[in-house]
Amino acid sequence: MKYKLIALDVDGTLLTDDHVLTPGTIEVIKQIAAQGTELVLCTGRAPMSCIPYMEQMGLDGYAITHNGAATVSVKDSKVIHHFELRSEGLDPYIKYCEQNQIHYDLNTTFELYVKGAAGLDQEALDMYRKFLIEPKDLMERPADDPFVKMTLSGLTPVMDKIMEDWSTWTHEFNVLRSGDYFIDLMHKESSKGAALKHLAEMRGIPAENVLAIGNYYNDLTMLEYAGLGIAMDNSPQEVKDVADVMTASNNEEGVKLALQKYCL
Repeated sequence: MKYKLIALDVDGTLLTDDHVLTPGTIEVIKQIAAQGTELVLCTGRAPMSCIPYMEQMGLDGYAITHNGAATVSVKDSKVIHHFELRSEGLDPYIKYCEQNQIHYDLNTTFELYVKGAAGLDQEALDMYRKFLIEPKDLMERPADDPFVKMTLSGLTPVMDKIMEDWSTWTHEFNVLRSGDYFIDLMHKESSKGAALKHLAEMRGIPAENVLAIGNYYNDLTMLEYAGLGIAMDNSPQEVKDVADVMTASNNEEGVKLALQKYCL
């Protein structure tokens, strides 16, 4: 078996647009895991938002979460490594969000905090629950639980405007467009590619034996790192240009088709 470690993005890749993990995809992943291949979810989601899918697929290895900011063990929720954010550095971004009525949240490895959680409207609550998250109030965060990611969310034109405004800023963070409706701030060294490289080296697996599948800009670094980088058909052109090969869209079981072709 050439590919010993397979990294799968979740939203727009593993799941359909309706956040469904199809039975056909589950079956193929179980077949590949039975061959001894390691599979890791490599996602912008928090551990609590992606580990249930690992369990659904019968996988108990590792999850690379928060776009590479934290890697955890599925079995025992042990943090393998994480990149802390300097809290004071977030102040200008928080000020910008509050002045422009932009919704934001602050993430530690295992928890998501928002200012005034009790006052969140139903639309915000529905968004979080779609990602299996129950937000907590920022005032509840323990002082010894460091932030690893700040996320802004809103309509695509709003996110576009933020990226335009911030293009003139000098950033100490990695500012990443992680979806049409999301912008993430993480440690400068944090990325899916860096976390995947760290995990592969920890497992003694060279890059040429790593396969990665993704669909968005936050997947670029892992597609570049992997020996075989596969882009979904629903990817932006810039992502397709970086990938080695293409597969069908997330709504057409592109992950299943790619894994059948290259891993079975």
